[in-house]
Amino acid sequence: MRDDEPAAAPDRVAGAAMWEAYAAAHPEAVAAGAECTVERFGDSERLADELLQIVLSGRKRATSELASEFLAAGEPLPRIGSHWIACDGRGVPRIVIRSTELRVGPFGSVDAAFAADEGEDDGSVASWKAEHRRYWQRTTAARGATWSEDDEIVFERFAVVWPPEHADAR
Repeated sequence: MRDDEPAAAPDRVAGAAMWEAYAAAHPEAVAAGAECTVERFGDSERLADELLQIVLSGRKRATSELASEFLAAGEPLPRIGSHWIACDGRGVPRIVIRSTELRVGPFGSVDAAFAADEGEDDGSVASWKAEHRRYWQRTTAARGATWSEDDEIVFERFAVVWPPEHADAR
């Protein structure tokens, strides 16, 4: 696979089946009528797979995204307690994630604890800034926009809740 191979669209039918399995096993965790989004980390097959692997390893328990990306996709911002299904780079649903902490702030507001919780590269703020700057410049340009360090970022911590073999200890 090439480094820039686009990630496949998430398989929403398989995602709905995973959500149903999770909801059946944990009805107390899923409010009546609750829904979840089906997404992936990153914008390429390679990046989606790499980021999913560090989630599966337990090293990654946070993520960040531009608030404008949610708006551009027509999706609401996540809420504490909301769920999403993370797919691999081929669009296959792999895990259910639940948001445990959210904060909106500018690029410069990232701190050492959050950078470490994202679990990427060496876990430092400097590395976080370098890689996210590059990523957001690329993804905003792809949708015809320009990224700025003043753009609002959704800083999200999460827990893996399904399937059981990948779920965080409670």
